Amino acid sequence: EVQLVESGGGLVQPGGSLRLSCAASGFTFSSYAMNWVRQAPGKGLEWVSAISSGGGTTSYVDSVKGRFTISRDNAKNTLYLQMNSLKPEDTAVFYCAKGRSMWLPPSGMDYWGKGTLVTVSS
Repeated sequence: EVQLVESGGGLVQPGGSLRLSCAASGFTFSSYAMNWVRQAPGKGLEWVSAISSGGGTTSYVDSVKGRFTISRDNAKNTLYLQMNSLKPEDTAVFYCAKGRSMWLPPSGMDYWGKGTLVTVSS
């Protein structure tokens, strides 16, 4: 079965960095676009970033441009999100999600991990 397992979350001070990882299994990872989606406390799902199947195209929500970098290693079936210059408003549960294609909202993603919590606080 499809399985997505996030890791790397934790507590970090404002201005700090974290790298999230998502280990994928149960499907041909290299054939699918992948996404990061987050949910801040008390708020809805917010799409954060996407990467095409081969890694050649990336996209980001405006609020994280210049600070976050999405990448993937298809040989390792792993998705990454490098987060720099973190802000308190980045605090959220971050989910790794498989997409049927690029340019879809969260409703267009067919498999999700359980999430990893990122807390940005002093």
